Amino acid sequence: MSHDNSYKLLFSHPEMVADLLKGFVKEEWVNQCDFATLEKVGSSYVTDDLRDREDDLIWRIRWGHEWLYVYLLLEFQSTVDHFMAVRILGYLALLYQDLIRTEKLGTRDLLPPVLPLVLYNGKRRWKAPVELDKLIHPAPAGLEKYRPKLSYLLLDKRSYAVEDFSGLKNLVAALFQLESSRTDDDFRVVVRNLLTWLNSTEQDSLRRAFTVWFNRVLLPRKILDSDFTEFNSLEEVETMLSEAVKGWKKEGEILGTEKGRQQGRQEEAAKLFLLLLDSKFGVISLDVQAKIRQSSPEEIEKWTKQIFKAETPEALLNS
Repeated sequence: MSHDNSYKLLFSHPEMVADLLKGFVKEEWVNQCDFATLEKVGSSYVTDDLRDREDDLIWRIRWGHEWLYVYLLLEFQSTVDHFMAVRILGYLALLYQDLIRTEKLGTRDLLPPVLPLVLYNGKRRWKAPVELDKLIHPAPAGLEKYRPKLSYLLLDKRSYAVEDFSGLKNLVAALFQLESSRTDDDFRVVVRNLLTWLNSTEQDSLRRAFTVWFNRVLLPRKILDSDFTEFNSLEEVETMLSEAVKGWKKEGEILGTEKGRQQGRQEEAAKLFLLLLDSKFGVISLDVQAKIRQSSPEEIEKWTKQIFKAETPEALLNS
């Protein structure tokens, strides 16, 4: 929850939303927006259904003489929502209903355009369809015109390489860089950039938001000592970094160790299961042996529970 709230706190600042659009939405209309008009839509303007979406933010910005809305969904779940496009459809319908109600749009008025943007920071790459059409079964002739059309812009942090952010003066790019940093030197460079970019008194609130994010999200993942002293400001992050990073987690080493443990579990499970098969069926084919050695411990456990009912090794593995 602290992870979600810290992100929401950051993207409650217009500077973050402006850099998100400027740096990551590669479309011509962005250049026609007046970023000085960025305005967060307050909860009083939305229904209880939308207000319950605590991880979502709604902004609007002037695009020429009209308003354009940015519906920003912050997704931090570890599993990908395959039907996200359907959720987006429901949220946009609710938003339009609220705009009609609160702004009293007439029959001659047009609804504003909306950019549905999903910022995903989960553990796995996002593979869900970004177009609603891909989730709907093909319709009979004549029914196609009634299919709803909708898509959303996905920003999956894991789809970017660290090099993609190098040299960018962009707050969101800095955020992604910090999360991807593997050494304390990488970390220092970005922190110093943030101090330079956020040096005015008008940006005090955003500096505090970054400080909260450092303490609640980033440093607990990067520092081995879970009882580290929290920083009170970005300046402290920079000046006290040398002491803090003594316990810097070597991510490659940790990942390698964990991978080694998992491989050891798999090899042990496969070895024991092959002994069981040999005891029950005798000689086991090379194809069956290869499949077992490539299977997860969970799969092997499932087969072990079914071994006494199986007539052949092949039937067991295909059950």
